[in-house]
Amino acid sequence: MSNSRETTGKVERYRAYLNSGELMVAPGIYDGYSARLVEQAGFACAATSGAAISNALLGIDDIGVMGLRENVEHCRHLARAVSIPITCDADTGYGNPMNVHYTVQMFEEAGVAGINIEDQVAPKRCGHMPGKEVVPLAEMVKKIEAACLARRNDAFVICARTDALALEGIDGAVARIRAYAAAGADMIFPDAVRREEDIARIVEAAGVPVTINMGFGIRARPTTPLIPLPRLKALGVRRVSLPRMLPGAAIRGMANALAVMKQVIETGEPVDRPEMVAGIDEITALMGYAEMRALEARLLTTDALDAKYAANDVPDPTPLAPSSART
Repeated sequence: MSNSRETTGKVERYRAYLNSGELMVAPGIYDGYSARLVEQAGFACAATSGAAISNALLGIDDIGVMGLRENVEHCRHLARAVSIPITCDADTGYGNPMNVHYTVQMFEEAGVAGINIEDQVAPKRCGHMPGKEVVPLAEMVKKIEAACLARRNDAFVICARTDALALEGIDGAVARIRAYAAAGADMIFPDAVRREEDIARIVEAAGVPVTINMGFGIRARPTTPLIPLPRLKALGVRRVSLPRMLPGAAIRGMANALAVMKQVIETGEPVDRPEMVAGIDEITALMGYAEMRALEARLLTTDALDAKYAANDVPDPTPLAPSSART
């Protein structure tokens, strides 16, 4: 795994990737496990899911309750946990254009490569929920201008999300998209797009990279239909985000494990289901235990290391060389 402390050039690497013309695939992350798994799987970037973070941290639906500080601090931890660049969901920017100015600076200081800002009325809600409202076009334009002015690194990506499709139709959404791109947005994120024809119109109108939020699996009430990645690339889409894939997989996995545990409680018989859970060795490897041990060997004295581990009866998954062989 790459050095999790590596931060140099993340913003520039993400900007170069965005400008490369390749189709970017950004799984949605929301905690340290998901962030490290995305990097371990070989993805070049990731994107936080504001809904998943709100669900996981607060235990409530994504209805605009999570605040700026909670979001920024959580994203700071995610950014430092991996070496790949991540972009983050900044909801509505947490206020008017003045608030957006400081919101952008706080996220940039947290080490992320860019943010989404959406045109919903606060308190916002998940883009696939009913009851959304959008701010006037002129207000959102000012927010984008404020975001561009606030960033210290021009490579930091400002992604303008619009939820206008559900309220103003494709014509209204296209008008907003043109205005947002003209205001300086680096990427356009139309949420809850229902048809390929609409994606094509949006790409043509934007003139800057377009990202599409894609589901994964079969949903009872689909919003954006599942479209093959080659087809999305052919339509001109530059990035595909998968915000609910990993949270959904984790929820299903935890529910299945708990069902087995209930069975154990009811029957009194032990059940060994190693295919359902990651082993401790997998977890320590994912979280960088070997790197920690190597750093420990470098920073602690030989006597301190021997005292720490000599009497420990727990097997060490990554033992160091004998003290005589260490420098």
